[in-house]
Amino acid sequence: MVMDWLGFVGNLINRVPFEKILFPPRDSAKELQELLATLPRPEPQKEGASEGKATSTTQELAKSAKTVATACVPCALGHFSTSAGLLNEIARFKGEGITSDEILDRIAKVQEEQNALERVDLTRENIQALPPWEKELAEDALSQSRKLRHSLESFTSIKQLEQAAADTSSFYRELNRKWFKGRFAHLGPEKAQRIADEVGKLGPEDKERVLKRAEELIVGA
Repeated sequence: MVMDWLGFVGNLINRVPFEKILFPPRDSAKELQELLATLPRPEPQKEGASEGKATSTTQELAKSAKTVATACVPCALGHFSTSAGLLNEIARFKGEGITSDEILDRIAKVQEEQNALERVDLTRENIQALPPWEKELAEDALSQSRKLRHSLESFTSIKQLEQAAADTSSFYRELNRKWFKGRFAHLGPEKAQRIADEVGKLGPEDKERVLKRAEELIVGA
């Protein structure tokens, strides 16, 4: 199993801007950068050598990546994208009347999307784990989700549904722009790729050492 280091680096952003780990002028960051520079490159191994150990290390790293990543705002983007698409499809069936099964079924699916967003992805625990810039986006998404859900629970006309579709599409576009701009402002694609490339070159034991040190820096950030 091959670890997706670029994906892992991207996930770490949700806890702390990654330039705080390797690139800013602070002692702990310099220490980790020097550690990466001095670690030996892995030697070719015979087929099957240390297979069990490497597998165990990879599983631990994957578990660590899953623990660090909250995926709060990215998941919100997914839910709002789906809901916007479903609501926009309602226009195709408005000639059938407000009680059309096609319309009612799509409303139900949108409600499912927003309920999952609020109860799973935008829980208070997940939001509190985010960095300040992303926390603000999550709070906005939570507020918009509740507004949309409540409007669908009490709609009385096709016009209201069309307005909900327009509002949801607009919010999705704005949230998407803000999240990606914020993400790259706090990391930058070139830095992410450089970190991923460096970590990906290391052997299992050295990767574990680097990730352990990274976690220590995250806790102290």
